[in-house]
Amino acid sequence: MKIMIDAGHGPETKGKRSPDGRLREFQFNSPVANEVKKQLKALGHTVIFSHQPNQDVPLDERTALANRLKVDLFISIHANAFGTGFNTVNGIETFTYSAASIGAKKLSSFIHQALVLSTGRKNRGQKQADFAVLRDTRMPAVLIECGFMTNQEELALLKSDAYQKRCARAIAFGIDCFSRN
Repeated sequence: MKIMIDAGHGPETKGKRSPDGRLREFQFNSPVANEVKKQLKALGHTVIFSHQPNQDVPLDERTALANRLKVDLFISIHANAFGTGFNTVNGIETFTYSAASIGAKKLSSFIHQALVLSTGRKNRGQKQADFAVLRDTRMPAVLIECGFMTNQEELALLKSDAYQKRCARAIAFGIDCFSRN
């Protein structure tokens, strides 16, 4: 399969950081995306990034690239936030578009279950949203939230190499399982 991996927000996206500023979301998204790519390539998949390591890429450019290249799947990796300060909200969420295809829903299910089982984090469920990367892509698309930067326990996990690798391997496993069904 030809898969586009999107490391969420760019390195300079305003506001996408922990309340104490110790983690920018891209500092989590990018290494996870790199590891997902490594894992999927080892399984024989073609992987393309929608993001750039040193600049923010607008959402419409990301989705246009996916559509132009006619990738089979679009996966957007994120770290979540709730409010502007630290709080107790935590867990894993996986999103598809509100009018998602059956394929997108199945893909979401495979990835979501793999992430929840692998990380042991709270299952906040599979949800629907009108996010541009889900709405404007023409292939099954999923947006993954791997934990909350606004939760101190999850912030420590999001910053750790071990948790980043665990998330990446679970995401790659879920994608590969979907590709085989």
